[in-house]
Amino acid sequence: MSKYKYPVVLSIAGSDSGGGAGIQADLKTISALGCFGATAITAVTIQNTLGVSGTHPIPVEVVKAQIKAVMDDLKPLAVKIGMVHSTDLAIAIASVLKNYLDIPIIFDPVMVATSGQHLIESDTVTTLKKELFPIAKLVTPNLDEAAILAQMEINTIDDMKKAAQRIMQYGCNAVLVKGGHLKGPNLCDVYLDKTGEQHIFRTSAINTINTHGTGCSLSSAIASYLALGDDLITSISKSKAYIQQAIEHGRDVKTGQGHGPLNHFFDPQKLVKFEL
Repeated sequence: MSKYKYPVVLSIAGSDSGGGAGIQADLKTISALGCFGATAITAVTIQNTLGVSGTHPIPVEVVKAQIKAVMDDLKPLAVKIGMVHSTDLAIAIASVLKNYLDIPIIFDPVMVATSGQHLIESDTVTTLKKELFPIAKLVTPNLDEAAILAQMEINTIDDMKKAAQRIMQYGCNAVLVKGGHLKGPNLCDVYLDKTGEQHIFRTSAINTINTHGTGCSLSSAIASYLALGDDLITSISKSKAYIQQAIEHGRDVKTGQGHGPLNHFFDPQKLVKFEL
């Protein structure tokens, strides 16, 4: 009788009590794409569709232990990193993951909430660049985060390309600068990797305020498609299509009083089974 395994994806991120972003969005995305989600929670946030009103960090040793417990037993095929709010935590996560460098890591450097609130300590940015950027297969900053990382204003696609080049200088393997906050009917994400390969991913803007958790969901989707066996460019392309449809299917739904979530389960896939 054949035996099987699930494609496991580990999310290392903060919890969102409103269920729209963070660990909750990651698990919904990973599940919707047919993978098995595992978690290491870095912080518990007090938030809803109106914003973040508080953050309770999980002790660093507890975060490390969560990661190691999952890596050694469930053996994820991909890892997504989200909210890393302190220098000590960034160093700790890197110290554990350096033992598993054959597993692709997607790092979404969450720094600023949709509402504009800064979610990490300022000196942590330097540590993220030094410790986590070099071990990640892909770093996925949005425009606000890319502006902080590249130390420049970003108002055009050319600015995005320049920012991507600057961010690559921190030792990244690849970067995807997400252009969702640029004004206009067409949205562009700029991809650049260390070989110099560049791609522009284009989508149409959808008229809705239900975009809470978009970045978390995108990075989790990319990790999920990598776990399913796709290459990086294909994984990004499929993830962009998934997010576009998740926004489209949730655009007219009212959840809470502010920025609502995506519809992660517009077309859920059955949990994939790989033969052992």
